[in-house]
Amino acid sequence: MYFHLRAVPPSALRNSATWFQRLFEDDWDTVRERIGRHREEVLDKLYGDVELLYCGIPPNHASEGPRTHVVLGGRPAFHTDPAMPPFLLLTAAQVSGVADFLESADFDDLWRQARMRLLRPYDTSEVEPEARGLFAATHRDLTAFYARTAEYGDAVVKWLVT
Repeated sequence: MYFHLRAVPPSALRNSATWFQRLFEDDWDTVRERIGRHREEVLDKLYGDVELLYCGIPPNHASEGPRTHVVLGGRPAFHTDPAMPPFLLLTAAQVSGVADFLESADFDDLWRQARMRLLRPYDTSEVEPEARGLFAATHRDLTAFYARTAEYGDAVVKWLVT
């Protein structure tokens, strides 16, 4: 299970679940190449923890806005199969707001606010340096992805690929 975020020029967007699904059918070599250019980002099954880093839980403590759009935010576009999760769309303006938020966010502050909840499943503080490093790397990757996407004036389509 992976949570994909893909930059898409607004003029290329189609209002079709089939079209959205085709966006995420590329092979891993193609996906890795886009990730390297900051045109796509992939979060593993712990994407909910990354959401917690930015928004808090439960429910999201953050007010609606750029910080709530980083991971799970966006307008839903429903899949043709009701059992499948919806796609999520961020407009170019929303992407720009997320990019500004991430570029100005202090990771240390984000970590301090979410630290206890993020470390709770491990029941030991020995994993903190490694966990913190992974979240810091994810924050850097998301910041680069949204910055590049905003630079191009693109929208973002997201989908939980199972």
